[in-house]
Amino acid sequence: MTRRDILTAIPTAFAADGSLDLDGTRAIFQYVAKSGNEGAFVLGTTGEFPSINEEEFRAVVEIALAELSAVTSVVVHVGAPSAYQAVRLVNIARELGATRFAALTPYYMASSEAAIFSYFEQVAAAVGDGDVFVYNYPKRSGNQVSPALMARLAGIPGIVGAKVSELSLDDIRAYRAATPENFIIYTGADRDLVAAGEAGAQGVVSGVSSVAPKPFRALIEAANSGDAERIATAQADVDDVVATIGGDMPRMKAAYRAMGITDSTCRMALDEPTEAALAQIDRIVAMYI
Repeated sequence: MTRRDILTAIPTAFAADGSLDLDGTRAIFQYVAKSGNEGAFVLGTTGEFPSINEEEFRAVVEIALAELSAVTSVVVHVGAPSAYQAVRLVNIARELGATRFAALTPYYMASSEAAIFSYFEQVAAAVGDGDVFVYNYPKRSGNQVSPALMARLAGIPGIVGAKVSELSLDDIRAYRAATPENFIIYTGADRDLVAAGEAGAQGVVSGVSSVAPKPFRALIEAANSGDAERIATAQADVDDVVATIGGDMPRMKAAYRAMGITDSTCRMALDEPTEAALAQIDRIVAMYI
């Protein structure tokens, strides 16, 4: 049976003045812990990690490890522009008990393949006997990991897989062909849960699933059944949720507000949903939550 894990990419809650809302963040974690998903991805893009300082990082990771203890895999994102910064975050998270990590490639400055390799060597060394996922998101970081480089990174002790965002199914196939069979590949494309599995991925890191996990769980069950009609129906539901919520953190937080989980905002400079979008979010909450 094809492996189709879902790791929930979890938003971070902020108050209206931009301050970190730890109670709201805890409420989101508690909601996600009941999703039935195989894991959680903390302080990634959906968690607005570029806006988080080290003290806040410590506080969020501590809550995540406490509230998500029932989740099989809690992956803490530690990516930074420099290995120095990433290693500092690794050390904080390890002190709190984290064992699984993801690191976005160095970003903002253009990095050579040699520099990217050195960065991940240093991150993996700091993690020690834990696991590291290479987070490749070239549209945000400005730096790409080629299949050849991914193959080299897969040889670093401790690097067990990759999360790839806004890349095609052909890119996933290329990574699959270049890396060992036991190297785990997650797509960041929520709706590609089944298609990415057919391309060689083991699952998806899904921000939309942080709001509406049920359609995604239903899609996995349908895919495992092999019933084409059931798969098509479940895929249509996932497509509906993804089209409405997307990788849009203000929309995710509007959904949490509609569900009564927490009333939080985004810290980063993002547009709030329009009235029309809010109506669609209410529809999604009524249909799929």
